[in-house]
Amino acid sequence: MQKEYKKILVAMDGSKESERALKKAVHVAKRNDATLYITHVVDMRAFETVSSYDETLATNAKKEADEALKQYIEYAHEHKFDKVETVIRIGVPKIVLSEDLPKELGIDLIMLGATGLNTMERILLGSVSSYVSVHAKSDVLVVRTDVDNKQ
Repeated sequence: MQKEYKKILVAMDGSKESERALKKAVHVAKRNDATLYITHVVDMRAFETVSSYDETLATNAKKEADEALKQYIEYAHEHKFDKVETVIRIGVPKIVLSEDLPKELGIDLIMLGATGLNTMERILLGSVSSYVSVHAKSDVLVVRTDVDNKQ
């Protein structure tokens, strides 16, 4: 029996890996006639070291995320797929992607790039994809290849 997904979440962080995930997610959502939620989580931990943190940092980060998400929607539309929504959240990406959004939106598949971090960031923060794979209640697809299953 083949599983059909109806609500697919794809996490975007601006990395090449997350863009691969987006491209595959559009094809999977189209094939399943699912709604695709393209999301970006603004990780406020990145601003903790800034001594003069204020709301403008979060506002600017949200604006940048919104601009990037518009480009991702255009990609979906170029591939004749319109059942797309965007979600921007502020928080810890691991928690937002594995727990908060799946529960809130009824997500049945989470798709993410293998890693958007460099080696040092993975050591210090841990891999978001690794955490989500272990803790999510829904299916998780960690994308390592492009749409044609090539590097």
